[in-house]
Amino acid sequence: MNLTIYQVDAFTKEVFRGNPAAICPLEDWLDAELMQKIALENNLSETAFFVKNSDVYEIRWFTPTFEIDLCGHATLASAFVIFEVLKLEEGTINFHSHKSGKLSVEKNGDVLTLNFPSRPVQKAEAPSGLIEAIGKTPKEIFKSRDYFLVYENEQEILDINPNFSKLLEIDTLGVIVTAKGETADFVSRFFAPEVGVFEDSVTGSSHCNLIPFWAERLGKNELFAKQISARGGELFCELRGDRVKIGGNAVLYLKGEIYV
Repeated sequence: MNLTIYQVDAFTKEVFRGNPAAICPLEDWLDAELMQKIALENNLSETAFFVKNSDVYEIRWFTPTFEIDLCGHATLASAFVIFEVLKLEEGTINFHSHKSGKLSVEKNGDVLTLNFPSRPVQKAEAPSGLIEAIGKTPKEIFKSRDYFLVYENEQEILDINPNFSKLLEIDTLGVIVTAKGETADFVSRFFAPEVGVFEDSVTGSSHCNLIPFWAERLGKNELFAKQISARGGELFCELRGDRVKIGGNAVLYLKGEIYV
C-alpha cells in the first residue's frame, strides 16, 4: 500500500520555521496501530490523518507515542494541503474529531484560521516536582488539560530550561509557560515529553487555554501571540464566546510516498 505524505511548516511563511507536521490524506481509515507506527517513523510532534466524508473531513492526530485529543498546527497544516494541494474551492473546511468534536478552518488570503473550542484554565496547585522540573517558580499556576504557569515577563520564558527527566515523572500531558510579551500581546512555550514531544515549536491547542486567559487579563478579544521556541511562530488570535480563532500561515516543505 502506497500513501501520499506531505510535510507542512505551520504558523510561519518560511520553511524551517514554525511547527512541522506530517499530513496523510486517506480514502479510508487505517488501523490505529499502523497510524501510530507511521507517526513514530515520521518522528515529528504530530502526524495528522484525514478522511473526507461527504462535506466533512474526519481528522485524527498522533504524536510519536500517543493519539492526542486536539492539535492546532497539524489541523492548520491539513487545511493547507486541502486548500493548496487538493485545490478545495470553498473558503471553509469543516473538520470533525472523535475526541474533540466539530472544528473548522477558514481561508482568508494566505492566512488560515482555526475555529477551536475555548478551554479556560482554573487555579491549581503544582504537583510535587513540577516547579523543580521547570526550574523557575511562576507567579501563578493554573490547569486545564495541561498545567499552565504564568511568569512575570518574556525573558523569564526564554530562560526556562526544563529538566525533562524530572518532567516525565509528572502526571500531565503537557506544561504551558506564558507571560505578557514585548512585541506581542503574550508569549508562550509548551513542553510535553510524556507524549514524545520535549518542546513543541508552535502549539495551536495550548492557545485554547492562552486566548481566554490573556483576553481577560488584557481586556481585549483580539490578540497577537508568539510562541518563542527555537523555530518560533506567530498566531493571530480571537476569543469568540466559547470558541477561539487561531490564525496563521503555512508553507509546504515536502511531498512523498509511504510504502506500508
